[in-house]
Amino acid sequence: MPPEIQWYPGHIAKAERQLKEQLKRVDVVLEVLDARIPLASHHPQVAEWIGSKPRILILNRADMIPESVRQAWQAWFKRRGEVPYFTDAQQGQGIRAVSKAAQAAGVEMNRRRRDRGMRPRPVRAVVIGFPNVGKSALINRLLGRKAVASARRAGVTRQLQWVRISESIELLDAPGVIPSKLDNQTDAVKLAICEDIGEAAYDNQHVAAALVDLLVALAYEEILRSRYGLDPLSMTGEEYIHELANSRYQGDVERAALQLLNDFRKGLMGAIPLELPPTN
Repeated sequence: MPPEIQWYPGHIAKAERQLKEQLKRVDVVLEVLDARIPLASHHPQVAEWIGSKPRILILNRADMIPESVRQAWQAWFKRRGEVPYFTDAQQGQGIRAVSKAAQAAGVEMNRRRRDRGMRPRPVRAVVIGFPNVGKSALINRLLGRKAVASARRAGVTRQLQWVRISESIELLDAPGVIPSKLDNQTDAVKLAICEDIGEAAYDNQHVAAALVDLLVALAYEEILRSRYGLDPLSMTGEEYIHELANSRYQGDVERAALQLLNDFRKGLMGAIPLELPPTN
């Protein structure tokens, strides 16, 4: 049995309590998902936390999935009455549409305020999502300058902070939130592959083997074959990592596992989704 993946550090537990408190003051919620794993990177309690507040759904890292998969997700969400916004926060793609959607929510909020005889004010938005899905990079793009720390690893943002984006929008940057228990271990492995949870939570060799098995299941075995010169169809993911270690890294299995994971995470294997829209 592979080791169970669980990760709920103290700063995340604290951030979740603070976030729930701040949500009372927020007008619109920007939920950021990882476009490679939109379902696995959705926090199951977000809907309960935000209630009837408007939600803008953002699939970040859209550059890391093929256009055909992007269109399939768009259609899937549309059938559920949702409008997904696809962004590449690193390069600034799709940011303007998100900003317009947040401003539109503000116009509606201020119309209601005026109807009650209250003065208009900037819309208050919060950015919610798992660690490392690109929330801080998105905020910096919305702002047009680097205002919050951002890095390609989980857990960089440690406290809540309000950032004034314009005369019309104030944005709350919150640390990543994650369920206190990851009941779905298939999803947990995908989060680990995509580096959307802290590296202390998982075993690199187990996760790299799972990546190989997942790529085969999604019919991306040719990428593995051409990139590493080994056919994954003739062995399990675990065997593949050991073969890769023997052929390239003098039997160093940990190094082989890390190489494979980093090649995927940096997009060096190409645009590869780890989830496709359900057919139901």
